[in-house]
Amino acid sequence: MAEKRVTREEDYATWYNDLVYQADLAEHSDVRGCMVIKPYGYAIWENMRDVLDAKFKETGHSNAYFPLFIPKSYLSKEAAHVDGFAKECAVVTHYRLKNAEDGSGVVVDPDAKLQEELIVRPTSETIIWNSYKNWIQSYRDLPILINQWANVVRWEMRTRLFLRTAEFLWQEGHTAHATKTEAIAEAEQMLDVYAEFAENYMAMPVLKGRKTASERFAGAEDTLCIEALMQDGKALQAGTSHFLGQNFAKAFEVKFADKEGKLDYVWATSWGVSTRLMGALIMTHSDDQGLVLPPALAPIQVVGVPIYRSEEELAAISERFATLAKELKSLGIRFKYDNDDNRRPGWKFAEYETKGVPIRLAMGPRDLENGKIEVARRDTKSKEVVDFEGIANFIQNLLTAIQAQLLQKAKDFRTANTKQIDSYEQFKVEIEKGGFFLAHWDGTPETEELIKQETKATIRCIPFDGDPTPGVCMVTGKPSERRVVFAKAY
Repeated sequence: MAEKRVTREEDYATWYNDLVYQADLAEHSDVRGCMVIKPYGYAIWENMRDVLDAKFKETGHSNAYFPLFIPKSYLSKEAAHVDGFAKECAVVTHYRLKNAEDGSGVVVDPDAKLQEELIVRPTSETIIWNSYKNWIQSYRDLPILINQWANVVRWEMRTRLFLRTAEFLWQEGHTAHATKTEAIAEAEQMLDVYAEFAENYMAMPVLKGRKTASERFAGAEDTLCIEALMQDGKALQAGTSHFLGQNFAKAFEVKFADKEGKLDYVWATSWGVSTRLMGALIMTHSDDQGLVLPPALAPIQVVGVPIYRSEEELAAISERFATLAKELKSLGIRFKYDNDDNRRPGWKFAEYETKGVPIRLAMGPRDLENGKIEVARRDTKSKEVVDFEGIANFIQNLLTAIQAQLLQKAKDFRTANTKQIDSYEQFKVEIEKGGFFLAHWDGTPETEELIKQETKATIRCIPFDGDPTPGVCMVTGKPSERRVVFAKAY
């Protein structure tokens, strides 16, 4: 852990990539565009998954699983959907290999061509709605509230670990409803679930809002989103929830009989978050020394390191830590005692700092004798020596404080980097510095595209909260209904 690190200020992209490797989160695979999520990184993802899964079930959803492969004809049924994903699809054309006649290895058997090509799922609306067609006949069959934890493939050419990879992990909710009102309420509810998770578990403040028509999910009538601001001033879309209207129901002929026996198309939603949240977590809190994790998601919340010269000292310190371990476990705190004698305490301190463990405890013979223990915080790098008596409750309260302070720090950063702007010329200058910019826009896709081409900034969302006062577009001078949020984004 002694190698010199690139700082955020020197090169943010290199800092990020180095941190993912140094904190042992993930690495690039030999399969182009794909990643290997290592155990420590996967443990963080599992914590995210478990919290979200519980929240989905609390809101009445059940988990299911649908095929990885989608017949090409299914994808063709919803025109906007296929247009949105066509350039990112991986296609399976054959089902068998054979040994090459010249002994050079295996080749695709030309006689094993599929009658219909299969698409490796970029998202599952089409394959799921093909099933819903068989599940839904009457209003009694509704609503259907299903979530799937899965992998998806979108053939990205420019990749970055967690943020953009050809294959990634995610969850996708797919629901079917009898009324438009019910479907819209579902989409809004799930966006709230995502926002609450981001703020209360990731300690990451988010803006809730609506995507413009140009940025909407392919096949949706409305896309709601949460947007977060990273430390380099770029925005990251952390989650989306889509009101699909009756588009997929019409594409797959999914009708239901209402209480009067009248047939109508089903109303739908879909919503999802992915391993991109890992990238968001890293970039929201981490510093030049390594990862900083909010306690709610840290695989190890507290680590204990003994400092000793003899086996007798180690045995006595270990006994004291064993007592503490039981107390912390009873409080639901994830604790690791690192008595590995192959690594010196200094190496361990640096290792756990890099991995972002929220609290580090250290105890030597003198601490033991005096009934004390050293407590170090990862977020502030502060250290204090406290009484061992009552340490478990002290740690519990400290973890709560760290979680709250990380959120507040991120909120303060966002506030300091959110600006209201009226001049397009000023916008062109300020956008290079990064941040959220609240500006008027005339509502046309042409102006939206012009801004994107000239500045690389996009409309992140039309915020639900914020100033609803009408004004004039900063580019065209035409009327604007309200300010929208611009930023450069990942």
